[in-house]
Amino acid sequence: MAHPSLLELTRLAGLPASCADSVEIAGTDPVLPIRYRVATAGAAAIAAAGMAAAELWALRTGRRQQVQVDARAAALALRSSRYLRIDGARPAEDEALTGFYPLKNARWIYLHCNFFNLRARNVEVLGVPERKDAVAAAVATWGGDALEQALFEAGGCGAFVRSEDEWRALPQARTVAQLPLIDIVKIGEAPARPLPAAERPLSGIRVLDLTRVLAGPTCARTLAEHGADVLRITGEGMADSGIADFDTGLGKLSAYLDLRTAEGAQALQTLIGSADVFSQSYRPGSLARRGFSPEALARMCPGIVYVSLSAWGHEGVWRERRGYDTVVQSANGFAFQGKEREPRFLPVSAQDYVAGYLLAFGAMVALARRAREGGSWLVRTSLANAGQWIRAHGLLDPAQYAHVPAELPDDELRALMGAIDSPVGRLTYLKPAVRMSETPARFARPAVPLGYHPAAWPA
Repeated sequence: MAHPSLLELTRLAGLPASCADSVEIAGTDPVLPIRYRVATAGAAAIAAAGMAAAELWALRTGRRQQVQVDARAAALALRSSRYLRIDGARPAEDEALTGFYPLKNARWIYLHCNFFNLRARNVEVLGVPERKDAVAAAVATWGGDALEQALFEAGGCGAFVRSEDEWRALPQARTVAQLPLIDIVKIGEAPARPLPAAERPLSGIRVLDLTRVLAGPTCARTLAEHGADVLRITGEGMADSGIADFDTGLGKLSAYLDLRTAEGAQALQTLIGSADVFSQSYRPGSLARRGFSPEALARMCPGIVYVSLSAWGHEGVWRERRGYDTVVQSANGFAFQGKEREPRFLPVSAQDYVAGYLLAFGAMVALARRAREGGSWLVRTSLANAGQWIRAHGLLDPAQYAHVPAELPDDELRALMGAIDSPVGRLTYLKPAVRMSETPARFARPAVPLGYHPAAWPA
């Protein structure tokens, strides 16, 4: 019988249950010493993306193929950037101000200062220089709700560390609970586009990737591993994600465009004209104000699949707040260890990666619908939705994971690694966790520095 979590995703996407018959998920939690069943959720999301790729392959060829995912590999895929090496070494990353800080009432707040612009806004709210001791002293004079709100209003980023019960009591949590885990919605009419014969499930599919950090880039990387041409667009001078950009950049081209200029916006519009998928993770409404809403793109390029990621959901009082996996973990109880104990993050970015694989699954389901019936499509989820779904899998008893090692054995880990030459050196990376019997998932292009290529589709 098919895996229950995979069957749930199949149902949510409106697919027949028989689609899961050729998918096998081996193993279960615990893989790592974590109370949440992250391997189960991660394996299901990865398997769903593989199942959708197999469906596209069947549309091209009429042939079915087997899809396999091992839960141990899936668990590692939820922190894949941890394993990225350049010429055998991991570059140092400076996140001196990012972290948990005690508040005046013995509670905690998390400040996300990884990006220079957010760091500047956070310390501006606190009225101190960019020094950890000064930040800590200032935070200790605040209450959690007040500082969190002040950070949001100033365009900064952070979250008051809450218990799961405190999260569930918030209006935004109730909104998230009412939203579907993933939306796949028709937003416009367009002729059907049958898929021609090709060597890979997504051969000839063009993807514009306007996302950052982990979740959105993981979606586009997953499409690349099944043969899509992915062009990542970012702005020169914007804060980057360090080594994670190389891990999520596997299989992609990368170019700079400044969407604040008329020339940059026009160049993006030109690229959209021959794109199949447009993936973005700006806060709700941000791109719409620049003329790139889902509805605008459906008119601009009938047949487009518009993929949208948000932190807190596309509805609710928090919909415009900044958020990343660590910020959401702080707010929704994943990091909470007790009211007077220092919080601790999960050793995986489960919400980020699960959301990314779910979006890739939805994008491929939408491409299959476009091939059969036509139309333009919107696919969306949020980190908060992914967190809710992970939590819905239930908790392990501490005795089940207390003695589980923090890492897989070296020989098992080596078998999961791949390598490719890039402009910055030899990249060693975690290979895709999905196994496809006819079209193995692989990266046809190495990761490159941001802005390495022109803003143009390959010939």
